[in-house]
Amino acid sequence: MAKSKPAFLNKIFLGLGFALCIIIIFFILGASSWLMFPSSGKTESKFLSFPPPLDPQKVQDQEEMTWADYRPIPGVQWSDPSLQPERGFKLAVVAVDFPDQPFVITRLKGSDPFGNPQVKPIGREQVPQFYADFFTKPLSVNHGLNIHNYWMEISRGKFGLSKVEAFGPYRMPKPHWWYGLNEYGQNRFTPDGSEAAGRLEEDCDELWIKDVGRDLRKEYDAVLRIYAGYDETGVWMEFGVMKFKNKEDIPAEWGNPDQQKPRWVPTRYVEWTSWLAGSQQWGLSSMRQGENSGTIAHELGHFAFHLPDLNNNPYVQPYRRAAVGPWDLMDRGCFNGPGGPHKRWVVPPIAGAAGPPGLMIRNRMACGFIREGQLLTLSREGLAKSGLVVADVTARAVDPLPGTYTGLNVRLDGSKPEDRTPPDDPAKNPLSPGVPNYNFYSLEVVQRLGFDSFCPDNGVLIAKNKDNLRGNNGGPNAFNSYIWVIDAHPEDINQVDYLSPAGEKVRRTIADYRQLNDALFHAGLDSGSRFEYVDEPNRLHFYVVDVHQNKDGILSYTLAVRSLEGSGPQKRGLELKAPANDLKAKKGQVVPVTFKLKNTGHPERVDPSLHPSDASRHLNYDLYRLEASVEGKGWQAKLLNTLTALPFGQEKEITVYVLAEASSSKEAMVHLKAVSESDPRVQSLTGLKLSF
Repeated sequence: MAKSKPAFLNKIFLGLGFALCIIIIFFILGASSWLMFPSSGKTESKFLSFPPPLDPQKVQDQEEMTWADYRPIPGVQWSDPSLQPERGFKLAVVAVDFPDQPFVITRLKGSDPFGNPQVKPIGREQVPQFYADFFTKPLSVNHGLNIHNYWMEISRGKFGLSKVEAFGPYRMPKPHWWYGLNEYGQNRFTPDGSEAAGRLEEDCDELWIKDVGRDLRKEYDAVLRIYAGYDETGVWMEFGVMKFKNKEDIPAEWGNPDQQKPRWVPTRYVEWTSWLAGSQQWGLSSMRQGENSGTIAHELGHFAFHLPDLNNNPYVQPYRRAAVGPWDLMDRGCFNGPGGPHKRWVVPPIAGAAGPPGLMIRNRMACGFIREGQLLTLSREGLAKSGLVVADVTARAVDPLPGTYTGLNVRLDGSKPEDRTPPDDPAKNPLSPGVPNYNFYSLEVVQRLGFDSFCPDNGVLIAKNKDNLRGNNGGPNAFNSYIWVIDAHPEDINQVDYLSPAGEKVRRTIADYRQLNDALFHAGLDSGSRFEYVDEPNRLHFYVVDVHQNKDGILSYTLAVRSLEGSGPQKRGLELKAPANDLKAKKGQVVPVTFKLKNTGHPERVDPSLHPSDASRHLNYDLYRLEASVEGKGWQAKLLNTLTALPFGQEKEITVYVLAEASSSKEAMVHLKAVSESDPRVQSLTGLKLSF
């Protein structure tokens, strides 16, 4: 039988066990305390973190985009065949091939010189219907995006394809080069020594009429002629200077079938491309397109709405900056889509150009897509008398949310000239818009939703616009820039365009449309972009005040604009209050300090006829510029937003984030200053004491 321990020994063991537990607990707590609040050294820096920026700029280059970047618009499917457009458009699709050029889509996957097609081949007889469906119906092969879907989405159901019929295939009487070598000085680069002079439309339509027994062209609003092979605009660079070191480096398989003749041809923007690429046709607004062409929505913009091109020539000096770049269908935004501009050689076109952007306000106005009351239009002269205007604008991919607009326009009215921007010689300054003859500003919101998914950023797009859609901008290499985006980052974006065959990095010129990838304005501080724009000659100041996101993820922005010539009749005032009691802080921790700002001003009657739109409810605001500072060694103070707009009589909490570093003084004084943008004489400064 085991002997029991004496009672006093049990008490000793119990006491030792309890003490050991206490020691272990204190060790754990001490270690965790040291981990949470390190006393010194570099490890402390990870706790010195303020909240992230309110609206950070996140630019994604087109080259990096994939189909995973597409985000559908919540709650609506514009490709739904049950949705009938208000204005229907009847389209005939006629497919033709050539004696020397079969349809790419009929060849084995990846077997042609360009590396196409990207999908399994189909039979020749299936080609017309394949492309008719590809461009007009939601399919797995086109990832659900097509030109009918595009125009229904952008117009909100006002315009779409109501009838699509396929014809062909037809075999053209001449080889492909007879029709392709008739542009940009290429005519005499034929294999047989003739001078190319073919016009595809004439021969194609003759075959079509003969087949059906009568001329059907007038029964359709447009005829889309799909020809076997490539649109030169998608291959001239990629299978020219990007693939071959020089003209002499072009191998026989890419050259003229007559081996005694040059293997290169001249082309549109640069001196040369390979014969095989250059012998393809250049797409035209007559709706003549190759199998790689994804820009048919752009061509419909020409054909159905008479919208002009906006694109510049980015390859010829002196360089001229792009007009709107990736933000509109009628500029090189029509190249938007996975992979961007250098992936437009793909057949079928499921990469670059497969996801063009929406239309900017000017073009939506021209098409009649903006409904009554959706656009707030102001007068420059009126702003000087009415005072500041504050309004919310919703992302253009969707209808405006309640109480918001699809955009904000400011007419440059008053004494001539309307646009008072000083002339700037584009021969000396590539960023010059040329002749300063714009008529109004527009502000809109871009969010990467729907067809805007392949835009490079979310944010606020500011632009100058002309009433007349036609006419060039003057100077060397002039082009039609009836819309001119205000670039939040006018400096060179400094990115590589491509690697040359010699392995050299070829940078994007200042005229490359992707220079405008980072053009959007953003709300708040430290966004990486700008939140305001001042046009001193035209006496206007634009602000991006705040950003909002609803439960469906739709973005809207609070925007403001004021005249530099007058602040209106309203009485401006403000009251700024600090917390009633001093606050305690901890080293290495961010402390939020909440102040209260009140608009103590008063509204006054303003003539409602000062602006083209009724702006009455948007005049009952003031806009305040905030500044936070702190007195005390090793202390920091930070605001997320330096702007706030408040209606008359209303109050708002303003948070200043304060941080004490390890070596900071024991006490500090944080200050918040508020100044009225309408009347800088109206200002207030208050403060609060913090200590450990």
